[in-house]
Amino acid sequence: RLRLHDGKLIKDRRFHLRTYPNCFVAKELTDWLIDHKEAPDRETGIRLMQKLMDHYIIHHVCDEHSDYKDAKLLYRFRKDDGTFPLSKDVKVFLRGQSLYEKLVSVEESILKVREENSVKYQRTFLGSEMIDWLIQEGEVENRQEAVELGRALLEHGIIQHVSNRHHFFDSDILYHFWINFRRRRRLTELLNENSSRALSESPDSPFCLRKLNPEPGNTSFLSVQTNKEIKVVSAVRRSSITSLSGNSNTYFSAPPTLVFPPVAECNPKSVLKRPVTTEELLSPGAPYVKKTLTIVGDAVGWGFVVRGGRPCHIQAVDPGGPAAAAGMKVCQFVFSVNGVYVLHLDYQTISSLIMTGPRTLVMEVMEAIE
Repeated sequence: RLRLHDGKLIKDRRFHLRTYPNCFVAKELTDWLIDHKEAPDRETGIRLMQKLMDHYIIHHVCDEHSDYKDAKLLYRFRKDDGTFPLSKDVKVFLRGQSLYEKLVSVEESILKVREENSVKYQRTFLGSEMIDWLIQEGEVENRQEAVELGRALLEHGIIQHVSNRHHFFDSDILYHFWINFRRRRRLTELLNENSSRALSESPDSPFCLRKLNPEPGNTSFLSVQTNKEIKVVSAVRRSSITSLSGNSNTYFSAPPTLVFPPVAECNPKSVLKRPVTTEELLSPGAPYVKKTLTIVGDAVGWGFVVRGGRPCHIQAVDPGGPAAAAGMKVCQFVFSVNGVYVLHLDYQTISSLIMTGPRTLVMEVMEAIE
């Protein structure tokens, strides 16, 4: 999939007055498989792609064909449109993230710094305290269901006993969140950076687009549109649930190691060829078209960076992220966020609107007509 993105076989395509983001033509892909020695002949290539369809990895853009046809039909990777089926592991991870975000955003949170055996621990809570909170917030119906949820979170490495000696119980045993989701989500790091100070030293640099847990042998990904001023960041797929949670078979296993790769920096220069004013965008007959994008955030964010101000623009888009799947592109101007008009705001304010809003983000953008 990443190689097809790099080779521009996956791109926005128009058919019958409708644009389909991030899709490929079946016939072109079969040709590509043969040209790149991924299949010896067309018959094998078709069988290969049918396997991907059978395992819910690709599908026809309108789901009108259940089989892979070697024709001028549009197909898409489910990873690119958010329809990839979630495994139990991913569902547990997302539930843990949701609970964590809710806990850290409320006043008088049960997450506190506590001490046990002369050691201080961050983001801790008592087992019984968590169960009371889950019932109070309507997250579960009863204490038994809350215990089952707590055990699932612990077995997936999201929470753990502070000294890793106990499973989750409805008691006064002390637990803490092992994964700090706000540190793990790349977009949060990017949007919370309010100044460009110490770019070369800070791992949270707003111009540092990186993937987590790099693996050798994968393709690279362009952090922004290709031009001479922007560097290419070596990167791989988003980290999987297994790499985030460690060994989930037993709660006595070694805690998962959260490692950030060396910082890869991008040129912070704006991707815009020239400054554009709000008046220019809104003037009658201006060569811009307004588009509405619905972006469903995943475990690591929405996959784009906003920069500038009055108006703000899209500085970078992760080609494997939710924003790209929704049709977002660099150099688009941000018109509204969740119904709020933002052309007169700076990027810090827009970033705050995004981060404090719902996981499903509705944005209106203005794109230059080519």
